[in-house]
Amino acid sequence: MTYTSFNPIQTQTTVQQNQPLTLKQGQVFHGTIKKLYPDQMAEIQIGSHKLFAKLETPLKAGDSHFFQVSNMNPQAELKVVSGPMSPSLGQTQQIQQLLDVMNLPKSTEIQQILSHFVKQQIPISKDQLLNAEVWIKNLSNGMTKDEAMSALQKMIELKMPYTNEVFKALIMGTKTSGMSASLQTFMQQLANETNIEVQTKSNLMQQLQQITKPLEQEVGGVALARTLQVLTNPSETNANKLQALNLMKEAGVIPKSATVQNWLSHSFGQITSQNNDATNQSTAGQLIQLISKINGENISQTLNQVKSWIGDQQLLTASQKVELQQVIARFEKLPHVGNSSELFAKQVHEQLMKAFSTNATSQLFTTDQAGLSSKEHLASLLQPNHVNSALLLNVAQKGNDSSQPPVQNMMLQVEAQVQDGINRGAMEQAIKSVLKDLGLSYEAALNQKESNTQTINQTLKPQLLSLLQDPVISQGLRESADHLMARLNGMQLLSGENGHQHQIVMQIPLQFFGKQMDATLQWNGRMKEDGKIDSNYARILFYLDMDSLNETVIDMHVQNRIVTITVFNENEHLNLLAEPLKASLKEGLREKEYQLSGVFLKPMIPKQSHGKTIPIQQKNLQQTGVDIRI
Repeated sequence: MTYTSFNPIQTQTTVQQNQPLTLKQGQVFHGTIKKLYPDQMAEIQIGSHKLFAKLETPLKAGDSHFFQVSNMNPQAELKVVSGPMSPSLGQTQQIQQLLDVMNLPKSTEIQQILSHFVKQQIPISKDQLLNAEVWIKNLSNGMTKDEAMSALQKMIELKMPYTNEVFKALIMGTKTSGMSASLQTFMQQLANETNIEVQTKSNLMQQLQQITKPLEQEVGGVALARTLQVLTNPSETNANKLQALNLMKEAGVIPKSATVQNWLSHSFGQITSQNNDATNQSTAGQLIQLISKINGENISQTLNQVKSWIGDQQLLTASQKVELQQVIARFEKLPHVGNSSELFAKQVHEQLMKAFSTNATSQLFTTDQAGLSSKEHLASLLQPNHVNSALLLNVAQKGNDSSQPPVQNMMLQVEAQVQDGINRGAMEQAIKSVLKDLGLSYEAALNQKESNTQTINQTLKPQLLSLLQDPVISQGLRESADHLMARLNGMQLLSGENGHQHQIVMQIPLQFFGKQMDATLQWNGRMKEDGKIDSNYARILFYLDMDSLNETVIDMHVQNRIVTITVFNENEHLNLLAEPLKASLKEGLREKEYQLSGVFLKPMIPKQSHGKTIPIQQKNLQQTGVDIRI
């Protein structure tokens, strides 16, 4: 499979200009002697760089040679490895001469690598050539030799570790399509793998499901809410309640022993049987745990906390808050004897269950001040101590797998409701969820003392690292895991700083209700003096591969908060489709204090290399570089 690639903005023109020339012992390069000085010192031109070095043998100014670094301490000393290069001598003959002198194999790969580095005027050593030959001979599907040459060049220019892992990561990090395919291949290999622990496979499959279906938790949350509405509705038939109960049992929401009559008591028991974290009452379930621990000494303080939580909860309606406050007021008036505290906790638990099951179906993609949604509060009222994303995913999966017509009907309605509710907030939530679950910030998070190690280790990247260290997994699974890891590492290697300039590269696989899309975002901007990103100026390229519009490139310039957008696509009707959306785009940018200058739609043009298509503007970027206009 061949994937479209991009050329990172930041490294197109700045690498050779900003990076000082650094030579290492053993490296070979092509240079021209500009001036000669006493004691066999010479000024040598290597591409755009000048070098002062000591020559082992006297030479003539103006001649070009291949040089090898023989010593770097205390000064650069160069050995001539070829005679003067005559202008009439072609590059092929020069390469052949150099191969003979260095005693290198005359394979096609070696000649291609050496030719590329001579043309680019970049030093390379014999060992680096031999390693590169092996890597290029074993390129994976979807990797081209042109991409390989570019990766080798970046490794040397940017002084990256010269390893096969970095080589593959740099190639895969520039891909603008195929991320979804890589995930699907890995999932298939994982599903068929027998040489792996059951729990390890389960954890990985759950994480992959969250990544490939970022809205599945929303679907599971709405399905859970509708199921609970059936169970708590006195007018529902016993048959419908039994179907809802069985779905809850299959998804692991309630114990297998629960019945239509006692499932709520079982849920309450699961919550109160766990130890409460007194420092955290962010979820509704944790609030119930707090209430269940009321005693004569802390009753006033606890009730104040409960009132404050309810009053501040943005996801509860005014009428729901009034009902809950009335429950608290009745409890305050009663003598606190016997099991009155437990009865009070049960009443609040039931009221919150009804409130959040109602709100979860109407407040799609809405969160409170703690970043939690109604569906997550609802899940916390059924499972102890934490928001259980696995619970919601299980509900969605079991609902979709069900053979019962009432459940199938419900799932169709739920998916339609979630699909209709998708807005920019939903897209933002989905993208953030995918990036977090991929584990792109894994290494950075490990350096933060306050980070949750358990949560970090549940993301995909650390799980892949652990899997690749397992010696018993099959070769097929190892290769697909390695391929996926190269993509994740590549994004990080291509992201970084270059002076005041900063670049971020992200590949995001997105799937919504059967529609699959690969999105690659390449952001380039500058940092302010305080180290924060300057939001007034940026260049952003979006590479999208979508089911309906196919390959699309969006080029976005931000200049002093004025935004200009150019869309490249082959769809001749795109102007008609885009026109009604321009007003909402302009308004959305205005809300963020940006001004839309214009939206321009242009066709893609064929690119000769690899049979791909790239926009005219991007073609020029690859040839001449980018003016960020800052």
